[in-house]
Amino acid sequence: MAADKTVQVSMDDIPLNAFHIKMAGLTFGAHLTDGYVLGMIGFALVQLTPQMQLTPFWQGLIGSSALFGLFIGSLFLGWLSDHIGRQKIFNYSFIIITLASVGQFFAQTPEQLFWLRVLVGIGLGGDYSVGHTMLAEFSPRKHRGILLGSFSVIWTLGYVSATLTGHLMADFGPDAWRWLLASSAIPAVLIMLLRIGTPESPRWLMQKGQFAAAHRVVLRCFGPNVTLNDEIAVATSHHLKTLFSARYWRRTAFNSLFFVCLVVPYFAIYTFLPAIIALIGLTPGLSTDLLLNTLLVAGSLAGIGLTVTCSRRGFLIGSFLLLTFCLAVMSVLPEGYAGLTLFLFALFTLAISAVSNLVGVFPAESFPTDIRSLGVGFATSMSRFGSAIGTGLLPVSVLTLGIQNTTLLLAGILLLGAVISILWAPETKGMTLVGASSPLTVAKQGNGL
Repeated sequence: MAADKTVQVSMDDIPLNAFHIKMAGLTFGAHLTDGYVLGMIGFALVQLTPQMQLTPFWQGLIGSSALFGLFIGSLFLGWLSDHIGRQKIFNYSFIIITLASVGQFFAQTPEQLFWLRVLVGIGLGGDYSVGHTMLAEFSPRKHRGILLGSFSVIWTLGYVSATLTGHLMADFGPDAWRWLLASSAIPAVLIMLLRIGTPESPRWLMQKGQFAAAHRVVLRCFGPNVTLNDEIAVATSHHLKTLFSARYWRRTAFNSLFFVCLVVPYFAIYTFLPAIIALIGLTPGLSTDLLLNTLLVAGSLAGIGLTVTCSRRGFLIGSFLLLTFCLAVMSVLPEGYAGLTLFLFALFTLAISAVSNLVGVFPAESFPTDIRSLGVGFATSMSRFGSAIGTGLLPVSVLTLGIQNTTLLLAGILLLGAVISILWAPETKGMTLVGASSPLTVAKQGNGL
């Protein structure tokens, strides 16, 4: 009889296994595609601008169109998934992305291209909110930071792939931009097919009272010795106003605002990277792009290690301060300091890529299971809305204010992010997702969160 006894282990504490890796790979697909979609538009706009006679307003609008879609998709589909389940959005969002990506090849007007890219963004936005949530709810807490932080690495690889493809296809004739934009359908359709058969989150099933179904998923994915006994089904309203209740408003405000302050400069600069490099006095070309893209990849990899070894809160605050310093100094440097400008921009690139790991970690760890997709979706939607506005206004800002004042403005946004993080950033490292809504865990987080 002793041989029949087995030790029951909570899903939060099991070792990392093949199923976790598979879920991570399927979830990373959205970030790879997102990085590719946003990285490609800068190269396409080089051809599009003279062909369609785009004004700075339309350059900004098309450059930010996918971000507007991400805002809509994250907000609406994140809310919807808390009602109908994670699995449905996770499995079907890439149908929208694939069809809209192919449709870009046939766009004839700026308006058509804008709306097609909005649709791509809607699919990606829904997948962001659900993908972060799915992976967080399946992952053991010991490895959650690494898995969620790895989103930034995959996004960066997608962006770098777009940069290399953009350089390779730049001389493919007047229709090269069509092939560039439509090529995002290739990873999208592969991800769509690979996701067939993905199970529903057992934590969501438990919250809905579907205990037998939840345990069947756990049995199928992790075996008979893994339990969900410590999962507490807490009845919480799924309305958006719940995020602004006395219990959650600080979590919502922090995750939304730090996310916005970090990604507005990121997307504003790197969406128009070929033009920005020339404007700040660096030598444009493949070699400069390769250097910066190498730093993006190196930074994102370093960020995984820092997410694991450092406090989440300290890593975020320190990075905000360093990024502010880099852009502030760059904004006041006179002409003729190309070497120092390159060093500061390289340091900025390395740092912002590293700390971007935290945008996949903080929101997913801050909200309880029953409103996790709603919270993650809202924070993501606010970040993409801010990024869309910032990216859309960047060409106009550079034209009216100049590159130095625009750089100083972006430094101010990063400084605001530092202040918000000092006031409200929690420490979520090692926190169990189950306890996200418990008074004990909230008290341990500190700063009223």
